[in-house]
Amino acid sequence: MSGMLDVFSEHGVPQGDIDKARLYQTRHGGRLDQILVNMGSLPSEDLPAIYSKWFGVPVLSAADWRDWQVPEGSDALPMEFLLEHGWLPWEQNEEAWVFASCAPFDLEVNAWLAEHAPQPGLRLLTPDDFDTLKSRFGVATAAAQVDGLTLVEEDRLRELALEAPTVNLLNSLIAKALRRGASDMHIEPHSGRARVRFRIDGVLHDADSIPAAMVLPVITRLKILSAMDIAERRRPQDGKIELRIGGEEVDIRVSALPLRDGGESAVLRFLRKDALIYDMSLLGLAPDIEASILEDLAVTSGVILMTGPTGSGKTTSLYTFLSHINSPEVKIITLEDPVEYQLAGINQVQVQPEIGFDFARGLRSIVRQDPDILMVGEIRDQETASVAMQSALTGHLVFSTVHTNDAPSAFTRLLDLGVEEYLLNAALRSIVAQRLVRRLCECSVVHPESDRLIERYKMQALAKNSELSKPELRQSAGCDECGQTGFRGRLAIIEYLRCDDAIAAMDKGEGFIAAAREYRRSIGGRSLLEDGFLKALSGETTVEEVLRVAG
Repeated sequence: MSGMLDVFSEHGVPQGDIDKARLYQTRHGGRLDQILVNMGSLPSEDLPAIYSKWFGVPVLSAADWRDWQVPEGSDALPMEFLLEHGWLPWEQNEEAWVFASCAPFDLEVNAWLAEHAPQPGLRLLTPDDFDTLKSRFGVATAAAQVDGLTLVEEDRLRELALEAPTVNLLNSLIAKALRRGASDMHIEPHSGRARVRFRIDGVLHDADSIPAAMVLPVITRLKILSAMDIAERRRPQDGKIELRIGGEEVDIRVSALPLRDGGESAVLRFLRKDALIYDMSLLGLAPDIEASILEDLAVTSGVILMTGPTGSGKTTSLYTFLSHINSPEVKIITLEDPVEYQLAGINQVQVQPEIGFDFARGLRSIVRQDPDILMVGEIRDQETASVAMQSALTGHLVFSTVHTNDAPSAFTRLLDLGVEEYLLNAALRSIVAQRLVRRLCECSVVHPESDRLIERYKMQALAKNSELSKPELRQSAGCDECGQTGFRGRLAIIEYLRCDDAIAAMDKGEGFIAAAREYRRSIGGRSLLEDGFLKALSGETTVEEVLRVAG
């Protein structure tokens, strides 16, 4: 065992974590390597290299198995048992079978080998490569055969979900996701195992994998924690978990979705209550846009619209605006679906469409509560839009969102919903289109083709108008602080359109969008792409990131 401990140390596992894992193993049993993985001390992707050093055998590469065929005679082996435990027959020579495995320490397989296949040869595979090869056998594993559950099977699943390995594995995955600043965690079954991915700064990254034998217990534990029906595997389910991890309160929204092959995909959305600070300076707004928005927040009536696709930060920006103007002198009521974060001093209302309490009915109710400021989570229909506009005309400041690609398109969207043009002209104060781009880490470096890119995308005038003394583009590098991604956090790129007399006077026909864009440009405004380029010139993000989001 001391030799294996040395291998763990050489791979950077702290001695303190090794001691804790050995203590846990003494008390509860289990394999030391898996305990370290479950603790988050050892990345699961490092295990093949560790096994290779310990056993003195190679890890097979794609070049080794690309043309590999299932060996003859393998049908005489207990294939379902072997594949379920991470083993497969690689080849048969004159002396014995040679097996390939991603779990060489599995006790059940080693016990079977000792009795039925003494002195086997061994090769190693990564979990993903094993999954690829396993599919060539055409054997359905137990995890894929589950459909309906009997009461006995349901009770057994509950027991598995409460066992220490399952609890520790799920806890380690959640802790790892929070430590890396993930907003979501995806658990996706694939060939028996499950792939785990984290969404960090809006982009998915491979993070880990769950062994085949642990997939169903982990999904079941998630269902138990989020008050779902563990026996229901045919319909989508949603739930919620409230945790306190490392002194931080975290709400986790859980979604389970049945897949064609009988498995279930689970997505966890992390809502970190203590990590949120609604401060205008943190949105990353350009000074001229921030000044215009602050002017809007100082008025007492009108409609301020946020536009953009799902996940573009609209709610966060609206919460920031509300927090900025929140004071004992004003009453603020929000109407949301769902209420994701609680704001101190603000009355937040959850719509419930299943009982007929939708945005339109909710808005009619809250205007009778004598509010000064209203926020409607989303304008989806003509009734909600009309009531929102009329509320602004009767002395309320109203915030809301619509789904459009840019600011001028919000006009046509509301007209398409059936809102009268005179209402829009009289009520709208401003429209803010938003996207989120990843913010460069401090490890960023100067882009080697900075001058060529500035010329290619015609950024010279933008730099001159913004009085940038030395415009320069940068690119991501990667360091330990940013997890080698080159980015840390996100910032907003904005298209701002003030709905002034000139906009109100424009014909709202087919040519309106082009005319509004031209007017915005004539008064010094910027499109989403131009605002993104400005932030790239300032060294806050990259050109590639701006083009990905707004190009």
